[in-house]
Amino acid sequence: MLVLLPPSETKAVGGDGAPLALDELSFAELTRTRERLGSTLVRLGANPARAAKVLGLGRTQAGELRHNQQLLASPTMPAIRRYTGVLYDSLDYASLRPAERARADERLAIGSALFGVVRASDPIPAYRLSGGTKLPRLGTLGAVWKPTLGPVLADIASRELVVDLRSGAYRTLAPIDDAVTVRVMSERPDGSRGVVSHFNKATKGLLARLLVRTSGECGSVGDVMRVARRGGLHVEQVGDLAIDVVTSA
Repeated sequence: MLVLLPPSETKAVGGDGAPLALDELSFAELTRTRERLGSTLVRLGANPARAAKVLGLGRTQAGELRHNQQLLASPTMPAIRRYTGVLYDSLDYASLRPAERARADERLAIGSALFGVVRASDPIPAYRLSGGTKLPRLGTLGAVWKPTLGPVLADIASRELVVDLRSGAYRTLAPIDDAVTVRVMSERPDGSRGVVSHFNKATKGLLARLLVRTSGECGSVGDVMRVARRGGLHVEQVGDLAIDVVTSA
């Protein structure tokens, strides 16, 4: 089973790992595309005003530009520690037991505008690039990634169950036809439901935590639902490969 998480705009700074080595990251088929994007970000960083406009950054976010300028020289840390925010707080990788961390390193992957997809343990630097960005000369990231990332993800999905927790912007980089998708819904007192925004990330982080804590392998939608229910989540199957997690408003 592979649980595919979204990245986060917020990232931990620093690290104690060696500088980025693209050829040492998982999914080697993506190396050349990663090189193109990395080189583009570094070149773009030489013109801070233009970089800020392309990346949608404000005056107080100069540090984000420095991350890109130093992309190939700054220290790295495992991706699961680099990304921060609500989903990763809920996942709480640091609190997992050793055996659970080992399963997390094996089962978790993270979608990325810069790297396509990385394993939880892959060492990466801090950077700034969002899924909806349009880069000079390269165009949209969907156009950049689909030819290489699409086949990689499709191959994984042909061999094992993929639970795709990516947000919409990152799913469009390379959709997976055969993945389990999860939607978080809120049920109001009158019984009506709506898509959750505030608790969406926290709920998906909790589901990911449940899926790495279980020692058994999940090979079907039913397996995922059983793990979720044992963890206290109210889940409903709403399609062949679609699950709703229902929370109270």
